Amino acid sequence: MTELGFWRLATAQPDWVALVTPDGKERTAGELVAAANQVSHGLRALGVDAGDTVTCVLPNSIELVELYLGALQIGCYFTPINHHLVGPEIAYIVNDSDAKVFVGSGLHADEITKALAEVENVAPEARFAVGTIDDMRSFDALKDGQPTSAPGNRIAGNPMHYTSGTTGRPKGVKRALVDIDPDVLGELYSGFQGMFGVQPFDGNVHITGSPLYHTAVLMWMANALHMGHKVVLMDKWTPEGMLQLIDEHKVTTSHMVPTQFHRMLALPEEVRNSYDCSSTRCMVHAAAPCPPDVKRRMIEWWGDAIMEYYAATEGGGTIITAQEWLNKPGSVGVAWPGSEIRIHDDDTGEWVGPNVEGTVYMSLALANFEYKGDEKKTKANRKEGFFTVGDWGLIDDDGYLFLKDRKSDMIISGGVNIYPAEIESVLLTFPKIGDVAVFGIPHEDWGEEIKAVVQPAEGIAAGDALRDEIFAFCEGQLAKFKRPKTIDFLPELPRDPNGKLYKRKLRDPYWEGRDAKI
Repeated sequence: MTELGFWRLATAQPDWVALVTPDGKERTAGELVAAANQVSHGLRALGVDAGDTVTCVLPNSIELVELYLGALQIGCYFTPINHHLVGPEIAYIVNDSDAKVFVGSGLHADEITKALAEVENVAPEARFAVGTIDDMRSFDALKDGQPTSAPGNRIAGNPMHYTSGTTGRPKGVKRALVDIDPDVLGELYSGFQGMFGVQPFDGNVHITGSPLYHTAVLMWMANALHMGHKVVLMDKWTPEGMLQLIDEHKVTTSHMVPTQFHRMLALPEEVRNSYDCSSTRCMVHAAAPCPPDVKRRMIEWWGDAIMEYYAATEGGGTIITAQEWLNKPGSVGVAWPGSEIRIHDDDTGEWVGPNVEGTVYMSLALANFEYKGDEKKTKANRKEGFFTVGDWGLIDDDGYLFLKDRKSDMIISGGVNIYPAEIESVLLTFPKIGDVAVFGIPHEDWGEEIKAVVQPAEGIAAGDALRDEIFAFCEGQLAKFKRPKTIDFLPELPRDPNGKLYKRKLRDPYWEGRDAKI
């Protein structure tokens, strides 16, 4: 059997089309690995060593894939940053990650320029731009003159994604490096797709329609390459655009979110039926609860290709097939092979049995990690070899997990996790705000949208003028997807004598009659 791992596959079989860029250009595996090797040599020429971090703000693109492959074969941590963030948010992640290299896209030049004014640890010669950004070198300069041969002393690196927390500031999920050949590690990781029945080669074509700064999206893309699959990149996702590419490239696999299902189903039936999607084999969804009606309609359309799992950047998780879901509607499945899911009663400190609700814990297994620079947070979410991300649910008699609530405050909009504490901490720096509560309310398309309830500072009048000032303030402090869509005012927010906010008193009326929140 052919050994897997992208770098060795590309060396042994350089002519297979490994990547189709968002503008439709094809890149062979040989071309892609040659460019990635040049990146590796270029990084080392800058003094980058194993254990150092490479960061970027890039759209789905050939440059992001080259940078990822180049960094991960010389032991680097690779941190892709959400390109919707504003300057201070970008700078925080670059600084907190101890990045040695930063690559930005000219498409986001304004915010990147603002970020660079606050970046502390990336030398001027290690700042690169795809496109044009003042005071940044061209990305091509990282590769120019570098050999296309593989670098020596190869060692596997790791992605280090930043995930927000209930205390506000994002934290990097950092796993210890293992002294292992990057191709061997790539082959091991590709076994994850095997849980869904996805096999190496086998005519598989993977489409990436979500941003690669998401943990799972990057992992599925990379694992597809490690298994010898063709990867089709989308940058600006549209429902019909995805159907066109599925038909054109005979796509077999993808990683999606329920919002994308909702938007494809919203297309006129004659449009949907004009594209052949019979090639699909494993169209996995995760990241947010899928409305039962949407899931049933997708199963009717794409059949057994619709699969789901539950996990987190920190690890996971569970898995469920289409047929299992039809038998257990609303479940997110059973534990992955070799892992375990438990329910914990936080009041008694005990594990509980079937059909009893509590906090969901997942076994650490191979997902051993730390939150970079936050030992307290790392320890707080662990118990006896298990970790939790704060979700609430139960396990039935057959071992199927049902999530009864997400993290008590977290908002999931379009499959993106949004943490109110981070937004609240920013809003409270606005002098005209005395107190604030941020939470999610129902949205037909995105699942949830952000609502802020503001208690004006003493002597400040509530009303449209204050609302407009707050919206304007948010534009310079928060990424667009984190900004409140609506703002209400109350003379005083409901808090107990100890200062605890009764957020559910504000949120629950919006969710009456719905089962997305309890």
